[in-house]
Parts: sequence; structure tokens; C-alpha cells
Amino acid sequence: MKYYIISGERSGDLHASNLIKSLKAKDLNATFRGMGGDYSKKQGQELHVHYEEVALMGFLEVVLGFRKVLKYLSLVKNDILNYQPDVVILVDYGGFNMKIAKFANTNNFPVHYYIPPKVWAWNQKRALKIKKYVDKVYCILPFEVEFFEKFQVNATYVGNPLLDELKEFKPHDFFYQKNELSYQPIIALLPGSRKQELANMMKVMISLVKDFPNAQFVVAGVKNLPEDLYQPAIDAGIKVVFDQTYDILHHANAAIVTSGTATLETALFRIPQVVVYKTSSLSYAIAKNLIRVPYISLVNLIAGREVVKELIQSDFNRELISEELNKILGNNIYRGMMLQGYDDIKNKIGENQASSTTADLIWNSINV
Repeated sequence: MKYYIISGERSGDLHASNLIKSLKAKDLNATFRGMGGDYSKKQGQELHVHYEEVALMGFLEVVLGFRKVLKYLSLVKNDILNYQPDVVILVDYGGFNMKIAKFANTNNFPVHYYIPPKVWAWNQKRALKIKKYVDKVYCILPFEVEFFEKFQVNATYVGNPLLDELKEFKPHDFFYQKNELSYQPIIALLPGSRKQELANMMKVMISLVKDFPNAQFVVAGVKNLPEDLYQPAIDAGIKVVFDQTYDILHHANAAIVTSGTATLETALFRIPQVVVYKTSSLSYAIAKNLIRVPYISLVNLIAGREVVKELIQSDFNRELISEELNKILGNNIYRGMMLQGYDDIKNKIGENQASSTTADLIWNSINV
């Protein structure tokens, strides 16, 4: 079978790569092409477009970069027609991939969506477009299926792919020595994996160092971003450790995490955290009027209540973050309640292996 897979950022690329691995185990004649990143390429996907060429985030940034997006949409559409896949598999990356879904459906290619757009968060009527253009949806958040059922979308909960990643993780025996760290308690800083996130988050995160002299701050850096973006942290005497996020979390006592997939990863490692986020004023104003859910972090959304504190926009400041960190580090009752919340989330997520479950469903669907 010929699979055309599209992912659009680091986390999506990681999940796409694991799906490719599972599909290869079922289909010995499988070939893979599409848009993705280094993880997918390593698993054998031929990349027509690397997602880094397209990467945009935030409402304002997407508007300003619209021509760029149109260019790559055209490239991918033409490539699909030339490749003539047996199935088009979309992974996350809603704004781009929903346009591809319409195109692929119109051209009679089966469309399967793994990790669908978060239409439950805002403009929920977009679910009607998913119903129209997507043959099958594979959800990774337990509450999504119930939402999609309201719109008669063919959706299945497959488990969360982060569990697959955690099962594969083995902590480095000499993590401290390898990265020249002291044995002080670690406060992990996870500023995000995109340029705009680092620009918005790093300054305030760095400012916290003086408030916690008995701890060491460690930034979880990613190699796909220019290293000079991390220079302010290095100048402040903070260690930046690249592409070892799980090792950092494994050894951390607390974490400050930019809202996104990393909040759930941190919860699954049972590390108490403060969730933070800041974007441009215009992007925030637009988002505030559109968002229809009470929380921004996956942790609180899955729990259906506040398990972790969210400090957003003007609340994202040194004083409030410092106050929350002190509660996490110094109040055992408060810390224990957060960890109990994490256990509740783990129970809701279940134990399914998302990648292999999704591969089975895709394979069975296209071999009817």
C-alpha cells in the first residue's frame, strides 16, 4: 500500500513516525511519502516537504504568513495527485490538514485523521467539515469521542501516543555527569519547541533563578531550533540540555511548562508543574473571544477540573510563578493533591497503544 502522511510540527512528526513503524509491521509492501520531519524520515517516509519550511503559530502569525501556507498547500496537493496513494493520513496540524482533507476527499482518496483538530475548543461547527471530508477519525483524548458523536463523526478513541513514548523511555544512568549538572533539586523549564514560543516565554522563566537559590534550573532545549535562541538562558548561568526532555523530567522536582503536549508528558512523569503561556496581544485577544473551554492545558482538560495552575498572558509573571513554585516545592498537601490529579488522568487515558491500535484500524479499513 502507498501511504501519504502529513504532520506539521515536532510532536506530530513523532507520532506520525510511530504510526509509520506500526504500519510497516502490518504491511510489508508499504511505501510512505508526504510532509513531516526527521522522525518520520528516519522511519522511511520520503519527505516532499519538511514541516520546518512551513512552521507558523498564533492567529496573527498565520494571517501574516498566509501566502507561505498557500504555496506549500499547493506543493502537497500536486504531490498527492502525482503519488496516487491508497490512503491519505493526516496527523494533527489542523489548519493545514483540514484543507488537505477537503482536497483529498474531493479527489476520491480515503482520508484518515490521527489526532484530529481541537474543534471542541473553538468554532465547534468545524466538526461538520470533519464529518464531510474525513472517513475515519482516531482520537487521543478520551473526551473527544463523545464530542464528535454529537456531529455524527466516525471517531474512535485509540489511547494516547505519549504512553507509547514513555514505555520506550529508559533514563540515562549518568544523566547528571553527562550534562555537567550538580545534585541540587532540578526545576525543569520547558519553553516550547517553536521560535515564537521561546521568544515569548524565556525571559520570564529566566528571571525566576534568583528566587530559588537552592535549586538548579534546566532548560529542555530542542536541536531543531537555532541554538542562539537559548543564549539568554546560558548567559544567566542556566544549563540548556538538548533533546533529553524525558530525562530532565525523570530527574526533576518541579517544572514550568509552556502549554501544549508537554503539560501531559510532565503529568505522566508525575512532576508537579506550573502551566504558562503568552502570545502576541492581538493573537490572545482573538483567541479569548473564540475559545470555548475553561482550560488551556491538556492536564486540566482531561481531568475536567483544575489540577495544575495555568498562568496565561498578564498572569505569566515572575511573582505569580514564584508563588506557585513555592507551593509545589514546600507544601506537601498541595503537591499530593496535584499528584492525585495526575493519577486520575492516567486512569482516564487507559493503557491502549495508540500507534498500533490506529495502524490496525487503518489497515482493516483500506483492506475491506
